Amino acid sequence: MSRRHELRTLLRGALRPPENDSAFLLDVHRRAVPQERMARYDDSFSVDLLIVGAGAGGGTLAQRLARRGWKVVVLESGPFWDPDEDWVSDEAGSHRLYWTEPRVIGGTDPVELGKNNSGHGVGGSMVHYAGYCPRFHPSDFEVRTRDGVGEDWPISYYDLRPHYERLELELPVSGEYWPWGDPHRYPHTPHPIAGGADAARAGARQLGIEMRVGPVGITNGAFGNRPHCIYRGYCLQGCKVNAKASPLVTHIPDAIEHGAEIRADCMVTRVEIDESSGRVTGVRYIHDGTERFQRADAVAVAGYSIETPRLLLNSTSRRFPHGLANDNDQVGRCVMVQGAPQVSGRFPDEMRMYKAPPPEICSEQFYETDERRGFARGFAIQTVGPLPIEHAQHVLGHGHWGAALREYMRDYNHWYTLGILSELLPLPENRVTVAADFTDQNGVPVARMDYSQCENDRKNIAYAKQTLHNIFAAAGAQDVLVTERYAHLVGGCRMGSDPERSVVDADHRAWSVPNLFIADGSVMPTQGSANPALTIMALASRLAERLALKRTGGASATRRPRRLRRGPRPAPSPVDAG
Repeated sequence: MSRRHELRTLLRGALRPPENDSAFLLDVHRRAVPQERMARYDDSFSVDLLIVGAGAGGGTLAQRLARRGWKVVVLESGPFWDPDEDWVSDEAGSHRLYWTEPRVIGGTDPVELGKNNSGHGVGGSMVHYAGYCPRFHPSDFEVRTRDGVGEDWPISYYDLRPHYERLELELPVSGEYWPWGDPHRYPHTPHPIAGGADAARAGARQLGIEMRVGPVGITNGAFGNRPHCIYRGYCLQGCKVNAKASPLVTHIPDAIEHGAEIRADCMVTRVEIDESSGRVTGVRYIHDGTERFQRADAVAVAGYSIETPRLLLNSTSRRFPHGLANDNDQVGRCVMVQGAPQVSGRFPDEMRMYKAPPPEICSEQFYETDERRGFARGFAIQTVGPLPIEHAQHVLGHGHWGAALREYMRDYNHWYTLGILSELLPLPENRVTVAADFTDQNGVPVARMDYSQCENDRKNIAYAKQTLHNIFAAAGAQDVLVTERYAHLVGGCRMGSDPERSVVDADHRAWSVPNLFIADGSVMPTQGSANPALTIMALASRLAERLALKRTGGASATRRPRRLRRGPRPAPSPVDAG
């Protein structure tokens, strides 16, 4: 270990990441993000940038540009969460965290939409993600060149590497040295693991499969005014203590401190354009039942892979009769998920998989293409910790009812679960459209997502599931349960170098609309086998860097805004340097 890394590890609770004081702006006596000093902009004032969505992409972009003096408004459809008041240590009580508005699904392998892949409220789906924060590999950016499938990105891994490194300090990320992809270390040391992870790791080791602890965006030690993880096990239900990273606590506080307004409970229904110039002028949105219009010099849509295409497709005009930026029928195409089956094993000893964060150990040994497997690309192995209700659904999926279900659930503490993330390939027919005859409560057509697997996808998932079976057999499991599922939406407005085959360019700018940008996972040309949250944030961080070079053609970083008065400035909270 280098001297620099040793020093960073020793001082981890006191080190401030560069140009982001979010962890130190939180109140030490409450978990809610302070809003007393938040700027309030008039709808009639044309802000430098209007961002739709306050998740991984939107929250990061807002913080970066607010730091550079931009006047930023973020419109979020859901609430501004207060962890003390809104989140509970209960599976069923977390339902409000998910986007559960009506959607239509289709295709031969339809994807269930809801809690597993969509968020609702400030912080987005990272509020209820498990916490895994791996990087993509260099190979993910050139799969067409390397493996003859999918699509190459118009940028490389090395364009994102400095942003990965910065974000790993900001979240911060804890984990062991990572030998896969671009080998690297993490700023926080790995968390301890529970007995189930020990058993699974031992089984994997017998098969020659290497496992590492982490990486997770969960504090291991105090970090500013954020506490050490207390291992309560409710990461997927919202972290009540603010130990788990999400934009709500890692970027929104600093964005507010530097003049951004986060406007919650605002459902954006249209992006408006000037017909003569073809430039966006702002967005229409619903707040408290009333339609309003916020003017903006530029708009960045960060609603994720379902709502971003839906918004663009519903923003029709004479200039764009088939949807904004949809000249070549690319909006909504090539939506992807990861194959994410889970295999649970029953052991003689108690495993108590609810203990500690759901993600404990991971392997990316199968990440890259190996022609001997009979398919392109690969998969990752990760531990997951389904709580009792979720585990009961796994049992029910195998047809166990009544007395058999009760017997399985009495054994809950003896079960441990591993999951896979298989890279599934982008296909043009896997797409989001709008259902004109099915509208939401605001009268806006809802999204329809059609999804079907290709043969390469099926082979990948089958091989990965068999690998988990082998691990549990080697670990001494007495019984196994397999649950078929998907995870992690990306794609739908992909970036590229050819407007005939993409929606935005390498700088996230829509090909046909010079001041419209996409800042979420929908721009990703391929999925990879890594959880996408960190890459979405890195893409937004890079976009901010590009926009700061005056690439919008209209946004100004020097004008003084006409805005409502801020509230009184309270005395700063004491900083716990840990």
